[in-house]
Amino acid sequence: MKGIQTSSFKYVVGWIVVFAFRLIPFRPPNVEPVMATLMPFSKRYTALESFLFAFFSIFLFDIITSGIGSWTWVTAFVYGFLGIASYYFFKNRSASRTNFVMFGIVGAILYDAATGLTIGPIFNGQPFMIALIGQIPFTLNHILGNIIFGAILSPLVYRWIVTNQKLEFNFIRNKLAAKSI
Repeated sequence: MKGIQTSSFKYVVGWIVVFAFRLIPFRPPNVEPVMATLMPFSKRYTALESFLFAFFSIFLFDIITSGIGSWTWVTAFVYGFLGIASYYFFKNRSASRTNFVMFGIVGAILYDAATGLTIGPIFNGQPFMIALIGQIPFTLNHILGNIIFGAILSPLVYRWIVTNQKLEFNFIRNKLAAKSI
């Protein structure tokens, strides 16, 4: 967990990026930067740290905006497991636009299948076929959003936040200590 200890500020910045964008009014449903922010973090940090980043991206947003419900646990755990999958996907791959887009597409499909086809039918008694048909436009939005964010936002998050040594806790602490001397 050394990554979280030295990069806790980076996690907060990543969560703020996700949170702020998700608060934009009138954005299309399922067009959000959770996956695009998660992927760069999973390239640099461990599977557990990737799980925690993704899980808390959802969990913290729900605590502040809508409250905790059954949907929170399902979506937070599914994103958490996608964080682990992203870690293993990027373990031996570069942090390139192509790889971000590829994982973003597959991740959107897996996420929407696991959440959109379970929450309604299991928790609300929705017929499966209605959930499946209704999920199609949301999944298309999710894929399109992940393509755009994977191509533009993910490389920026990786370069400006994840690999930025100036955002490491040790660097910040040393700078503050140097100023107080």
